[in-house]
Amino acid sequence: MRPATGTPTDQAPADPAATDDMLATQPIGYWSGRVHAVVTRHLRDAMARIDVTQPQYWVLNRVNGGPGAVTREEAVSQLTPLADGPDEIARVIDQLTHRGWLRTDAGQCLHLTEAGEAARVRLRELATEVRAVVHRGIDDEEYVAALKVLRRTTDNVEGAARPAAPSAS
Repeated sequence: MRPATGTPTDQAPADPAATDDMLATQPIGYWSGRVHAVVTRHLRDAMARIDVTQPQYWVLNRVNGGPGAVTREEAVSQLTPLADGPDEIARVIDQLTHRGWLRTDAGQCLHLTEAGEAARVRLRELATEVRAVVHRGIDDEEYVAALKVLRRTTDNVEGAARPAAPSAS
């Protein structure tokens, strides 16, 4: 069922039961969407068991990471593309401040409190545990190859959406 090298493969309908020899015909949007949904649900369920959300983890990591302190506005700007809406990150910052995991200094920069750092470390451990489940039976070489394909697919689609550069005549 393999097409000749260099020949485009026809697109088949999404089929969760597709055999290995049929995978080249499967829509990447279906499979990448399915992976996103199940991995995100698994991670969020694990975090919910310790009363934390994924966006809270993003904020804790962003405040902790980077070369310098970040303001509320910078954190909101940087993390909103990941969020479920334009106001989610600001709400999360308020939640974490109320919980005592974040504080704001005189320069309006955010900092983790001792409790916030402890929570971030615990969440990092949890994320590592979830990653082990997600990566079970997948070696680093396979994982890197899959991500390269996804990255190239993204570049292909984004490149197709850009207007062609004018040709020099």
